[in-house]
Amino acid sequence: MEILDLRHFSSVDLRPLLDDETQVWSRLLTWDYSGSAEMILRYVDAKILPGYAAIERGRIFGYSFFVYEGSKGVIGDLFVADGGRLPNAREVELKLLTHVIETLQQSPGIHRVEAQLLAHDAGSVARPFLEQGFQRHQRLFMVLPLNQAQAGKIPTHPDVDIRRWTEADYQPSAAVITAAYRGHVDAQINDQYHTLTGSLRFLNNIVRFPGCGLFDSESSFVALDRKAKNLIGLILCSRVRGDVGHVTQVCVLPEFRCHGIGESLLAATMGNLRKRGFSMLSLTVTEANERAVALYRRLEFESKRVFDAFVWEG
Repeated sequence: MEILDLRHFSSVDLRPLLDDETQVWSRLLTWDYSGSAEMILRYVDAKILPGYAAIERGRIFGYSFFVYEGSKGVIGDLFVADGGRLPNAREVELKLLTHVIETLQQSPGIHRVEAQLLAHDAGSVARPFLEQGFQRHQRLFMVLPLNQAQAGKIPTHPDVDIRRWTEADYQPSAAVITAAYRGHVDAQINDQYHTLTGSLRFLNNIVRFPGCGLFDSESSFVALDRKAKNLIGLILCSRVRGDVGHVTQVCVLPEFRCHGIGESLLAATMGNLRKRGFSMLSLTVTEANERAVALYRRLEFESKRVFDAFVWEG
């Protein structure tokens, strides 16, 4: 087996592998990965996506890529298609990860590396990360079957309005995200939450790019202080399959928590999706965020997967 730079291959070489990965994401997560696969193919074809591919006898059967964001590197994906033919598939995954981690840690100007491998069970590929000094945070992938969940009335608040998210909410939403995650465990996992500029980049990635599905403005909402008219919370949702929504962000300013506003935002999204015939809503949450986990479980979300988020500070 040889490991070669991903930029040496054309998009035609990767398409069968990405087709296999699309089936895996559909089976494990009920996600349509085809949009992400097409974006990967475009970037590979343009030779602007760094990473490594595992090749044996001229056939590509695994890959991992990463991106640079200023002084940070982000591992975007890891996939090995064993199809029952590769008894050492896990070792191939670990070898690919080791190459990617070493490349990022040795890249000039890179002082931080992040990775979240949603399609891999917690602990399954942790070894190379832990050996290189990464912090590990366990996260939950939770789902709610909308056709089974109780359609309750959206909680109302005398001083809060809930309305649909609009493009005009970009800047105030970024400000709420930055304030909501100050000192929060998720800010340890994603450093974009630390600054207004980073939060704007986070929003842009969700709204403009299909990495987490196609942004669904109809099921995305904001909470407004009725007196001051300023934004105090938000929920953003994307379509990850024709009938499946995924919450990409939900947060409320610290001073407005414990008043059921987060629950109202979730209820608005669930109600909208249910009316439009969606069958399921999913989300991810850090296990250490106990208050959020308790809320989701009370709303009848079920934990379907436990996966890892890794962070390295150089």
